[in-house]
Amino acid sequence: MSFDYGSKRTGIAISDPLKIISSPYKTCKSSSVIDFIKHYINNEKIDVFVVGFPLNLKSKPTDATKIVKIFIQLLKKTFPLIPVKLIDERYTSKIASKAILDAGKNKKYRREKTNIDKISASLILQSYLFNSKV
Repeated sequence: MSFDYGSKRTGIAISDPLKIISSPYKTCKSSSVIDFIKHYINNEKIDVFVVGFPLNLKSKPTDATKIVKIFIQLLKKTFPLIPVKLIDERYTSKIASKAILDAGKNKKYRREKTNIDKISASLILQSYLFNSKV
């Protein structure tokens, strides 16, 4: 399960059981993401949490880095048996926006930021899945 964590919304993605393909799952309010995970874990197994880690083009922390670090600490405290992996999330929102446009989605769908968030989470997870197989 991966997260594109933001101050208001968090995009969530999951992988198939074989850990080959990631899929956008949902977007929820960041304030309720821990409750969502608790509910999800009751029905599904999670092997790892993958969190998009915000850095700027010079690999330095951004304004968003602090809130993501707090989220990571909360994940580790709440779910101590599930490892947390960090993936550089630079450009994921731009790539997600382009993917939506390339898919021919209508203007209303493209403007909905929740769609960009969950697709960004899927890109983060796919990057992790690809790099963990190498």
